Amino acid sequence: MSPGPSPATRRSPRLIVAATGGVAALKTPTLVRRLRQAGCEVRVAATADAYAFVTRLSLAVAAGAEVFDRESWFAADGGVRHLEWAAWADGLVVAPATADALASAAHGLAHDVVSALIVAGVPRVLWAPAMNPAMWRHLPVQRNLETLEGLGHDVVGPVTGALAGADEGEGEGRMAEPEAIVEVALGLGYPRDLDGVRVLVSAGPTQEYLDPVRYLGNPSSGKTGYAIAAAARARGARVTLVSGPTSLGPAPDGVSLERVVDAESMAAALEAHFDACDVLIMSAAVADWRPAERATRKEPKGEGERTVTLVRTPDILARLARRRTRQLMVGFAMETHEGVERAAAKARDKGLAFILLNYPVRESAEGQAVGFGADASEVTLVRPDGTSERWPRLSKQALAHALLDVAQPLLPAGVR
Repeated sequence: MSPGPSPATRRSPRLIVAATGGVAALKTPTLVRRLRQAGCEVRVAATADAYAFVTRLSLAVAAGAEVFDRESWFAADGGVRHLEWAAWADGLVVAPATADALASAAHGLAHDVVSALIVAGVPRVLWAPAMNPAMWRHLPVQRNLETLEGLGHDVVGPVTGALAGADEGEGEGRMAEPEAIVEVALGLGYPRDLDGVRVLVSAGPTQEYLDPVRYLGNPSSGKTGYAIAAAARARGARVTLVSGPTSLGPAPDGVSLERVVDAESMAAALEAHFDACDVLIMSAAVADWRPAERATRKEPKGEGERTVTLVRTPDILARLARRRTRQLMVGFAMETHEGVERAAAKARDKGLAFILLNYPVRESAEGQAVGFGADASEVTLVRPDGTSERWPRLSKQALAHALLDVAQPLLPAGVR
């Protein structure tokens, strides 16, 4: 089976972002900018009620184009915009989504631009609900949501947090943050080709403690692994994410997260889930060494030198390869030189389908950072036979989908 399309040839996702009449529409321009930064082609629509909270100008500036609203519904050349845009788009992101917007879509109405886009047949729809907790819990609202999910629509949030009203306090009903919506929205431009596939992802660094406060580690941010988990979930997979210490906050929407600290705890967590998974994507930057002994208390700095004896941490991929039955295994490698040769040898030795190789101390061809902590990556896909393909600079989200494009056709026939 041939691999999926190269990221250099795949078309950017085309998304419509629609604002409806909720105070969270203040965040819609930020969402639009984040999606454009992630490489999407974005158009913006707005209901009349949305303009109580956000201006047409701010939406247009964020999108770099005019806004589709009631005033511009019919083009001067006779075009019918909701039909044209529905045919153009890969997906529609309704953020914020009010109870009224959910009800209109669930009942097949077409009385505003958002509901008209849905009736016109936009391929996929993602709702980001935002409303008072009492409204969110209201039984008809939940039934409307169930109807839409039954039609194949996706939902992100709402989350629990501070609400806009002066007397509302906190509760479940706050719109998911733009960054969380982006993680799910990017999947609208890709097929749901991982439905039912069980994906296990590792992310972040490990920390090997010398004493209760000092450790050996590395600057891995975990961004790549979290993006892979979000992308796999958006494409229908059941995802478990095993993460070392990061500052990334909660798991991507719909992803099961297990937190670990050191290499041994990461190995144990991955082993516990490995037998049941179909795909392992090992993006974690696991420390290669740990102290032979861990002090139980912090020692004073003192004078002179101090010698620390180090021993190897477990080779997690080698461990898992020995118990592999059918699983497709994908790895990451970081090198400063001789990268392709080393990565190909690693892939052969451990039975990996392929490795994504990066150079964490290198800048991209455009002079932008692509190493630890950066929001973009520039990697080389390396196969066990030594052949390779250098990918262009990609956002973490685009990299995640590119990886899955390659991996999906390589899944065993019974899993695909």
